[in-house]
Amino acid sequence: MNDVIHVKGARENNLKNLSVTLPKNKLVVLTGPSGSGKSTLAMDTLFKECQRQYLESMGLQGINKPKVDSMSGLSPAISINQQNTNRNPRSTVGTVTDMYTSLRMVFEKLGQRHCPVCHHEIDPTFNSEEIEKEEGSFKEYIFCSNCHDRMEKLTRTHFSYNKTEGACPTCKGLGETVDIHQESVFHQQLSIEEGAVDLWKGRYAEWQISVVKAAMSYYGVPLEERVPLQEYSPEQKAILYYGVESEEVKEHFPDMKPPKTVEKGKFEGVLTGMWRRFTEKSGSSTEAEEYFYSQVCPDCEGERLNEISRNVTVENMTIPMLVSHSLEEMFNWTLHLEKTLDKKSYKLVENFIQDLKTKLTRIIKIGLGYLTLDRQVITLSGGEAQRLKLSALLDSALTGVLYIMDEPTVGLHPKDTMGLVSVLKRLRDLGNTVLLIEHDVDVMKEADYIIDIGPGAGKQGGTVVGQGTLQELINIERSVTGKFLRGEGVIKKTYRDGTGEGITVHHAEVHNLKDVTVTFPIGCLTAVTGVSGSGKSSLVFDVLAKGDDKIHEGFDKVTGLDHFDQMIIVGQSPLSRMKRSNIATYIDVFTHIRGIFAKDRSAKAKGFSAKHFSFNTVGGRCENCQGLGYVTTNMLFFPEMEVVCPVCHGKRFQQKILSVKYDGLSINDILESSILDCSSIFKKEKKVRGVLELLVEIGLGYLKMGQSLTTLSGGEGQRLKLAKELIKQGNKRSLYLLDEPTTGLHPNDVTQLLKLLNRLVDAGNTVILVEHNSQMIKGADWIVDLGPEGGDHGGQIIAEGTPDIIVKNPKSYTGKYL
Repeated sequence: MNDVIHVKGARENNLKNLSVTLPKNKLVVLTGPSGSGKSTLAMDTLFKECQRQYLESMGLQGINKPKVDSMSGLSPAISINQQNTNRNPRSTVGTVTDMYTSLRMVFEKLGQRHCPVCHHEIDPTFNSEEIEKEEGSFKEYIFCSNCHDRMEKLTRTHFSYNKTEGACPTCKGLGETVDIHQESVFHQQLSIEEGAVDLWKGRYAEWQISVVKAAMSYYGVPLEERVPLQEYSPEQKAILYYGVESEEVKEHFPDMKPPKTVEKGKFEGVLTGMWRRFTEKSGSSTEAEEYFYSQVCPDCEGERLNEISRNVTVENMTIPMLVSHSLEEMFNWTLHLEKTLDKKSYKLVENFIQDLKTKLTRIIKIGLGYLTLDRQVITLSGGEAQRLKLSALLDSALTGVLYIMDEPTVGLHPKDTMGLVSVLKRLRDLGNTVLLIEHDVDVMKEADYIIDIGPGAGKQGGTVVGQGTLQELINIERSVTGKFLRGEGVIKKTYRDGTGEGITVHHAEVHNLKDVTVTFPIGCLTAVTGVSGSGKSSLVFDVLAKGDDKIHEGFDKVTGLDHFDQMIIVGQSPLSRMKRSNIATYIDVFTHIRGIFAKDRSAKAKGFSAKHFSFNTVGGRCENCQGLGYVTTNMLFFPEMEVVCPVCHGKRFQQKILSVKYDGLSINDILESSILDCSSIFKKEKKVRGVLELLVEIGLGYLKMGQSLTTLSGGEGQRLKLAKELIKQGNKRSLYLLDEPTTGLHPNDVTQLLKLLNRLVDAGNTVILVEHNSQMIKGADWIVDLGPEGGDHGGQIIAEGTPDIIVKNPKSYTGKYL
């Protein structure tokens, strides 16, 4: 009884009274089409009940019991998902793993520096006998042994770019400065009436022109009609650029107080206003993307620390040098340091060196050795972020734990998958149960047990269609996964030649790219491949995607983009971090649906308009939960819990609104229905039906209309973005850049996505995607393969050509796995 977990009668979401037995202390894979119910079984049923029972054993309440008859054999559970919630640009691989703290401690204890006066080398402070503490201050001072100049003793704080003591004063420790590209904002040869200020359009322009002219009159430097910007006096330019309250204007008019009202000329200044909006919106706006650019800090040259801190060395290396090296090289330096230190020095840093070695070993084992300590966490893919969390569990002494992981192979080249599998097997061998939601066939081959959920998505899913080993699944007729493994439904591919034109990247050296020049054929589906960290994303998203930017660093130019009307970038970043944004609002059908409900006879009789059917505005929504359907409750030491609203019972709206029906369904019933169901509910409504049918076609029919965007996986969000772009495409010739669109897709759904991408290319568009999925790569017309390895050992073009050509190339890892 204790060697299995029994789930009986699970009914959460789309699970159909599902009963299943999972073997304990095994590597178990949960697979099936996207939306079949895998996550519901693993996260919303198993993990939730483990969590609930654990909290209740400590006398804490708050988690509702999942809809299930009974569960037995449960263990304490740890869930590791792909959601990367850390959006802080200051968070790096070094800070989130705490390795940067250990490194700072090593530099505090062993750092060598030079005297600022006589440049004599000063040994680590433990060798100095002269340490002076200043009264009433935490600061300590040391003296140069040569010229006896007094200087502040450096502590771990001086090596942190998040503290004023250590940060470069110019960029405040960010490593880059942001500026406005003034040539894009101001057109010197034009007058303000003709559009000299690029931001000013229409009525807004008329109003701004009247205010700035009033300001110039107020200061006695009136502006005549249609004077080009290049002919403005310095005083006039200062008013236009910086505004009446700026230091620049005060310098010209020291004895004048600025005007108090807009009528008299209280003008903010074009650049001053841009900086204010940039700060208010944290740099995320269309204006910021169009007119602002970041550049490496001119003072610290991107090294983040101030001049003194960034020049301290340990074993001939500075902190900026170490954090920019790959973790593999960092590991070698740590070993070298350990060998060369004398006993006294080693004793001071032993704990920190051991901490670095342990963490580096774990991270390298799971295929992330190409990362650097200064890599920003916001730039990690979902798969990288998840594996970084996973690395913290290795060498853990815990046993009897249920580990639940959501597609840990996301973003991994097949070459690296086996390394991850060996880590998961080690967790299992410690006496733990490892449950993976996974589509990767290589992982299935290594699993002890597979549970296949299906047969379809949404209402068509929610049952166990097969279980056992991989070989046993192949023989189960009803199993969708078995069908794919038997080779049924595979698309036969003929390769397109394209239009004969190309997009060429010239001399790219961003990140680890080594002077790469490469051409992508126009009118084709191209896959950019290579092992993790080989430079794929750098080439596509940091170079190709920025080919039209006014300023670009790290490459000469990108030619061939003039063949397209628009470039559409579909990445893995979350669609929204607002819980109010849902699928129906994102794809712009909810406005139409609200209009349909408002036209109903009973709605008109009660005086309801379309706004009464919105959960985002006051009127028809439940005010207790403000239309969300749930309220949050504080759990003290645990994350806040979402509890069903006690007033509307999760139905979002007031009862009078819910009484209005379309086809027998209330507005909340629509939000709770799947996209697939709604495509038939609204079959008479042409505008709504067309959009929903497209989502069904790309395999998203199982999602609920009212599902929050924050709950979508990277792959789901990406396909939703792609669909939205397709809906508004029109007759434009587009270049699509996609980042691993197969993320979270069952092989069956990859086939559907491939059909959609082929349809895009056949319509005259060009698609370039960064991809690891062998099935998708085989379906491409052209492959650009980078490598040979990751990090410093990558960044070169290893092979180019059709999949048939790549397969024959002995240098290509991708060819080997195809």
